[in-house]
Amino acid sequence: MDIRFEGVGKVWPDGTRALADIDLHVPAGQFCILLGHSGAGKSTLLRMVNGLETPSEGRVRIAGEPVDKRSLPALRRRIAMVHQHFGLVQRASGAANMMAGALPAMPLWRVLTGLYPRAVRTRACTLLHAVGLEEAHLARRAERLSGGQQQRLGLARAFMLDPAIILADEPVASLDPALGHEVLELLRVQARERGTTVLCSLHQIDLARAFADRIVALHRGQAIFDGPPAKLDERDLAIIYAKRDGIEPSQPAILRAAV
Repeated sequence: MDIRFEGVGKVWPDGTRALADIDLHVPAGQFCILLGHSGAGKSTLLRMVNGLETPSEGRVRIAGEPVDKRSLPALRRRIAMVHQHFGLVQRASGAANMMAGALPAMPLWRVLTGLYPRAVRTRACTLLHAVGLEEAHLARRAERLSGGQQQRLGLARAFMLDPAIILADEPVASLDPALGHEVLELLRVQARERGTTVLCSLHQIDLARAFADRIVALHRGQAIFDGPPAKLDERDLAIIYAKRDGIEPSQPAILRAAV
C-alpha cells in the first residue's frame, strides 16, 4: 500500500508549528527513512499515517483512501508499529507480547480470555525463528530479555497480521550500533519478502544510508531533502542538522529530488 501526504501541516495548540506543507508519495514496498534531529517533525509525520496525530492542514491518503475516522478501523488492521522503547508489556511473556499483534483481527471474547487460535500460535512460532529468536524466549517475561531480543520480539509482533505498512519510530535508538544494524537488516528482509511499505524515523545517518531506498530529511517541520542515499552529501547534512536556535536552512524548499 502506498502513502501520500498532500499539503500536510501541523500546528500544536500553543501555536508551535510542527510540520509545514509536506507533499510526499511513498510507493508500496519502499523502505523510506525520515531523517533529522529531535523535534524536526519525524514522529509527528509518521504518527499521522495511523491516525495517532491529525493534520491541521492537508490530508494523508493510504492506497488512495483518506485517513479519517471512517477509514481508520480498517486501515489500522493493515498497519503495524515498531517502537523506540519496544512497546512491550514487560511483565508479560514473549508469547503473549508477540501474539498481541494479532488482537485487532480477533473477536472480543478471544482478546479477553487470551485463547489464541492455532493459526495465530503457528504464525508466532514461524516469525520467532524468522527474527532470530528461539522457543525459550516465548516463555520468558519481556523484562528478562535483552534490548536486542526485545526489539526482535517487537518486529515479530509487528508482522503478525502481515501488515501492508510498518511504521518504525526510532526503532534502534535504544540499541548499540551493532544491534541496531541487525534489527534494521531483519526489518528490511522481512519487509521485502512481503512487499511491505516501511516508513522509519531515524537520527543515525550511517544506518539511514545503509538501509533506505529513499531518504526524506526534515528540518523544523519542512522536507528539505528527498532522494536516494547516494545523493545525500555533507552539504545536505549541514543544512539538515543546522542548529535550531535561529539558523534556518539556506534553501527552505527541497534541496534535491533525485529519484
